[in-house]
Amino acid sequence: MTTMTDASVREFKMPDVGEGLTEAEILKWYVQPGDTVTDGQVVCEVETAKAAVELPIPYDGVVRELHFPEGTTVDVGTPIIAVDVTGGAPPEEAQAPVEKAVEEKPEAKETRQEGRKPVLVGYGVAESSTRRRPRKAPAAAAEETVSVVQGDLNGHGRQARPLAKPPVRKLAKDLGVDLATVRPSGPDGIITREDVQAAVASAPVQETPAAPAAPVAPAPVVAPAPPVTYDGGRETRIPVKGVRKATAQAMVGSAFTAPHVTEFVTVDVTRTMKLVEELKQDRDFEGLRVNPLLLIAKALLVAIKRNPDINASWDEANQEIVRKHYVNLGIAAATPRGLIVPNIKDAHDKTLPQLAEALGELVATAREGRTSPAAMQGGTVTITNVGVFGVDTGTPILNPGESAILAVGAIKLQPWVHKGKVKPRQVTTLALSFDHRLVDGELGSKVLADVAAILEQPKRLITWA
Repeated sequence: MTTMTDASVREFKMPDVGEGLTEAEILKWYVQPGDTVTDGQVVCEVETAKAAVELPIPYDGVVRELHFPEGTTVDVGTPIIAVDVTGGAPPEEAQAPVEKAVEEKPEAKETRQEGRKPVLVGYGVAESSTRRRPRKAPAAAAEETVSVVQGDLNGHGRQARPLAKPPVRKLAKDLGVDLATVRPSGPDGIITREDVQAAVASAPVQETPAAPAAPVAPAPVVAPAPPVTYDGGRETRIPVKGVRKATAQAMVGSAFTAPHVTEFVTVDVTRTMKLVEELKQDRDFEGLRVNPLLLIAKALLVAIKRNPDINASWDEANQEIVRKHYVNLGIAAATPRGLIVPNIKDAHDKTLPQLAEALGELVATAREGRTSPAAMQGGTVTITNVGVFGVDTGTPILNPGESAILAVGAIKLQPWVHKGKVKPRQVTTLALSFDHRLVDGELGSKVLADVAAILEQPKRLITWA
């Protein structure tokens, strides 16, 4: 992510530090103009929609200029720092922001791709499969290629079905807009609401002969509405950005894209609570955190094994249901930065002690604010434990790209009929939300019933697994 501006200065661009991310906020600069930097040195910390990440510089030199102050949100691909790779003092005229970067030569790009690759927090040096946003073409060229773009999206030359989410298609239908005539601006050629609205605004207005107008009485003069004011002493206005912005966008997109269904079951978990206490004394769990969430997670994994069709996602673009043969178990976590959902990779393959260790690491990393973007990608199903806040349960919203989420309520001592007598028992309420496009009521009910049955009789972890 560098651009040459002259023989000695390189522009380091904001990289895409996570799949699908288009912007990041600069939290802190670790260098200033005039400082010497070395290859691999961290120069700043940025906050994306998913995590805080430190950015290393991929070459040696002297910092010429910082293009943006701390607290600025910058689009991916925008130069953020200029470095003089010759190590010389920056000339005065270089203090102004660079207005235009010169494209690198193809051979230069190939040479650098074969060389050292900067390592971002949580990523390592593996090849990234993330597709970069295409560079914007000149206006004239864009006009000539509009008709080609949609055809190329599906890999063949004939005109393809325009890519747009269901709410956008409905908006276009309501406004009488043909999506085939709309120029997409979203990633991978997806048409957005703004594209449809822009098409309506730019459409020529057809003039119709006006009928003779009847005399109209003058309308009463209405005084303009007073401007809206806010009392700074009684209100606080907080910019929506970072994790909060990403969470809002994801929840709105999920709630209005996937038709949610939520089912509930109340279950006696007294035996599960006794097993938790026994496992705490087991030598195999020495040094590990054992709590009800551990057994609930294991119960959900067993239920998924018995009902594998629940572990899937809906591919709107290709009109396919993608069934996953692995389980990356997401755990919703409340952190100082907001709600995040890191996941345990290949949770289905882990033993109970291994699952306890992975849960402990996930929670500790989230609380310390060190969760990497990679840890929050690729989830297949999620658990949210709202019971820690003392509430009975909720109607959770699906994590985008997943088909099910299990909410766990508070475990409370309640009167319960046990062996024909009313006794105090440990009881909780579970809620399972699922995407009704690919999960029917029967399947969702079986998964929830299996989880409840295991928590009521934990020995089923052995007989069913």
